[in-house]
Amino acid sequence: MRILLENFTKKFGDLTIIDGMDLEVHDGEMIALLGGSGCGKSTTLFAICGIHKVNGGRIFFGDHDVTNVTTQERNVGVVFQSFALYPHMTVENNIGFPLKLRKESTGDIKRKVGEIAEMVHIEALLQRRPGELSGGQQQRVALARALVRRPDVLLLDEPLANLDATLRLEMRSEIRRIQHETGITAVLVTHDQTEAMSMCDRIAIMDAGKIVQITEPKDMYDNPVSDFVAGFLGSPPIAFLSGKIEDGHFIEPSTKTKIPLDHEMAKSNNGRTVSIGIRPEYFQPNNGTAVSGKVSFIESQGRETLYNVMLPDGKILRSIQGEGSVAKIGDTVEWGINAPKILVFDEDGKRI
Repeated sequence: MRILLENFTKKFGDLTIIDGMDLEVHDGEMIALLGGSGCGKSTTLFAICGIHKVNGGRIFFGDHDVTNVTTQERNVGVVFQSFALYPHMTVENNIGFPLKLRKESTGDIKRKVGEIAEMVHIEALLQRRPGELSGGQQQRVALARALVRRPDVLLLDEPLANLDATLRLEMRSEIRRIQHETGITAVLVTHDQTEAMSMCDRIAIMDAGKIVQITEPKDMYDNPVSDFVAGFLGSPPIAFLSGKIEDGHFIEPSTKTKIPLDHEMAKSNNGRTVSIGIRPEYFQPNNGTAVSGKVSFIESQGRETLYNVMLPDGKILRSIQGEGSVAKIGDTVEWGINAPKILVFDEDGKRI
């Protein structure tokens, strides 16, 4: 089921949260609305759901205008951060509750609950109550309840935020598996870029009620339109350095290191003050353009180690490395930047 938001506007009193947004979610895809608190991502989700009435524009499911259609009539499944299960009901009754509201027969409800419980791997838990379940099991129940009605659209509002790291990893893959198996169109709201990149076909990054960029995860990581987008994606995060373009090079001011740039881009921006973005995987001991700095922080992440290298002016470059590095805090190192992989932004933060 295709979802189309056409010139969508949402206000709360005199405050405009979303102003004239256009968004198309393709049939069968899973898209992430990614952004910080207050950017408008949950407001957008609740408008798609029907919880929020729009103040302008239209919302379509397929070719059907649902702008003024109630939530119940939109046939959407919603999974909330809080799980929102009925504590006095068994898992079976929680899952079957939407079908009971539809007045389906007891036999049909039991069959459909059994099928969806098997899909989300909770068939052995049907007679338990939510208080007897782990967080991950409760989230599976919430997902099963959203899917049992066979909705046209699945909406996920920060569904993994209350889970620990191990369960988040497990549920990321499970939600994606189920979405693939059902072929349902899904919208995920999250502030976690790892969730967005690992679970979704496309990402829409939002800021101040607007979509800043929308594309596939890898394309957004490699080709961000702004320093805001570049800084939002990537863990450890990208490092930024400010300086000038002179004679085909970016000049790092504290070390006077000359980093070669694309010839045509450098020529057309000669003398301009810019910032460059360097991702940790492109600042390595054996890379081309060497920069000298002092190791100021080390964090072991098991198979990999994160290093912060402080330049003379206090700016930080980050490097993520595998086994074999022997650098210690306080060491002066001379590691290299992979110049073709740097990102260049103008003074307004737009990609050059």
